[in-house]
Amino acid sequence: VHITRELSSHPHAVTMAKHTRKVHITGKYGVRYGASLRKQIKKIEITQHAKYTCGFCGKDSVKRKATGVWNCSSCRKVIAGGAYMMNTPAAVTVRAQIRRLRDLAE
Repeated sequence: VHITRELSSHPHAVTMAKHTRKVHITGKYGVRYGASLRKQIKKIEITQHAKYTCGFCGKDSVKRKATGVWNCSSCRKVIAGGAYMMNTPAAVTVRAQIRRLRDLAE
């Protein structure tokens, strides 16, 4: 005879984890490493897991493949960028400077 039990009546029933209120992606670290470091890591992990706009096809489909390597899933282009974000602040500054100098030369 096969006996079936309802999961909720089982004393060791597996329940889903509660959502985190403030820590979001850094909830996996628990109370370890200190609040300030977890806040810094939260910012970094959000930017590295975000989808970015592709400069070639214009779609929001660029994701991080490895450190500094970004891949567009739509047009299959591989782009070199920052370790945690596609465009670093320094790269944006350099690009603006080059554009300004190019316009000045013409």
